[in-house]
Amino acid sequence: MNLIHCKQLSKSYNGKPVLDKVDISLVAGAPIALVGPNGAGKTTLFSILCGYIKPSAGEVTILGEPVGSPKLQGLLSALPQDAQLDPDSSIFSQLKLFAELQGMKGKAAKQEAMRVLELVDLVNVAKAKPKSLSHGMSKRVSIAQALIGSPKLVLLDEPTAGLDPANAKKIREIVRDQSERTTFVISSHNLDELEKLCDQVIYLERGQLKQSLSIHTAQDVDYLTLIMKKADMAAVHQALLGLTAITKVSQSANNQFIIEYPTQSDFTLEQQLFSVLAQHQWQYKSIMKGRTLEDTLFASEFEHAT
Repeated sequence: MNLIHCKQLSKSYNGKPVLDKVDISLVAGAPIALVGPNGAGKTTLFSILCGYIKPSAGEVTILGEPVGSPKLQGLLSALPQDAQLDPDSSIFSQLKLFAELQGMKGKAAKQEAMRVLELVDLVNVAKAKPKSLSHGMSKRVSIAQALIGSPKLVLLDEPTAGLDPANAKKIREIVRDQSERTTFVISSHNLDELEKLCDQVIYLERGQLKQSLSIHTAQDVDYLTLIMKKADMAAVHQALLGLTAITKVSQSANNQFIIEYPTQSDFTLEQQLFSVLAQHQWQYKSIMKGRTLEDTLFASEFEHAT
């Protein structure tokens, strides 16, 4: 059964399409990235999935049920980017209330409030009020709220926007830890972060689905990403083209080369690459197996022919 299924999903405002015949089929598993420029339709898609707004056309199901079905209660949760808690009520009392709204009563609701606080490592602030917390801690409390009832699907809109590195790292850890039992769909502009967390990527642009791909799925071709220090980039490029079994070498503006080659089980190519660098005394900054998410999505925009 599909986790999320959208067929010809469209949404328009005053005749202007925000989502235009989007077809998406997602299954439960590793976190899923939803990316795209501002105005691409990401927030509109989340709003439709949550039942906040209705589509203009098309079909949407979650876990095989139509959006808004009572059967989805407790199975779907969401954290909007600007979600806020009541500043004058304690963290614990609010989480307990949200647990009660999901049907838990008395002791069970209290236990659930403490359980989710423990998941985000904030049991010590249970009696505090949100206005006394830092932005990062408040975001973690909001994620705790989204995890009440152990939902099957959680939609996160810019979960680490504006956070310091320590709190952003903590939120990534929370997502990883919960991914065995919950599928997260994460909308973010931080591609480096999504690359660390996600496997599948959905890319929207101007309301249309432009790409849907898996980052880590094995394919017939593989990549090495080489970032050089100061060197004659034209000479480096030419030398790379001379490596055995190279399919393509692309160069970006920041001394980065993407080497495409047929998937192999040994390290022949890597050995050749290090030999060439040593021969010419070329200093490299990093060598990475594969491509970055940014290069995967936007390679055609910066590549130079090989």
